[in-house]
Amino acid sequence: MTNMNISVIIPVYNRAAMIKTAVDSALNQTHPPREVIVVDDGSTDDPAWRLKTIKDSRLKYIHQPNRGVAAARNLGIREAHSEWLAFLDSDDYWLPGKLAAQVELHHHYPDYLISQTDEIWIRNGIRVNPKKYHRKPEGYFYEPALERCLISPSAVILHRSLLDEVGLFDEDLSACEDYDLWLRITHRYPVGLVRDKLVVKVGGHRDQLSQTIEALDRFRVIALAKALDNLELTPEQSRATLKILRKKLAILIQGAVKRGKKDEADKYKELMDRYAQI
Repeated sequence: MTNMNISVIIPVYNRAAMIKTAVDSALNQTHPPREVIVVDDGSTDDPAWRLKTIKDSRLKYIHQPNRGVAAARNLGIREAHSEWLAFLDSDDYWLPGKLAAQVELHHHYPDYLISQTDEIWIRNGIRVNPKKYHRKPEGYFYEPALERCLISPSAVILHRSLLDEVGLFDEDLSACEDYDLWLRITHRYPVGLVRDKLVVKVGGHRDQLSQTIEALDRFRVIALAKALDNLELTPEQSRATLKILRKKLAILIQGAVKRGKKDEADKYKELMDRYAQI
């Protein structure tokens, strides 16, 4: 287990100024990854130019037309050669012992097929402390993961067999594609946790999805509806999923009405009526 091979997948879109920091942090791990795959999602600022000084055969660079982060990660997954996969967002970076700590965790707990580490949050250049409700759990936590995304892509490693079973990132989701995948995994599998803060998440950019996409909960609603329609949930999981779905739909309906978007409100009301029958 301590010799496990890991492929690192880094999607990038117009973050040329940040990509080298992310790539260097992956290549310089104390447990060296087998390969680091950068997938350029149709950037216009030439991130490849920033990586020309890196002379490391493990670095692979792939370009695709702009199709979104889910498609970029999926292309990296298909191109990866390792059984274990790690994801790193282009604006984040790892501390040197990140992968080694997770390898050690999986050595002691071989039944875990996915794990994450804790993380440091930087917003607009200032370190901030997560709220108590952001605290990362360990083990089985499908129900808590319904309310908010409790797994960070930059902190995760997972075994490829999980994706063979539950599928890849949903490329139809412009946002919350990670939330959707974590629901498909956590309803059946436990998640390991390294409590050390080994990922630095850098936020506050104007181009972040949370800043540029209105009403992110509309994508979470799609993921919740998919979970109810497609996953083999326990009765308890189904009840919890319905509760959160109805809660988020009520908020979306209220917001659409306030903004005078009747057609949008009616769409959410139809969805609410559909799941009121369950």
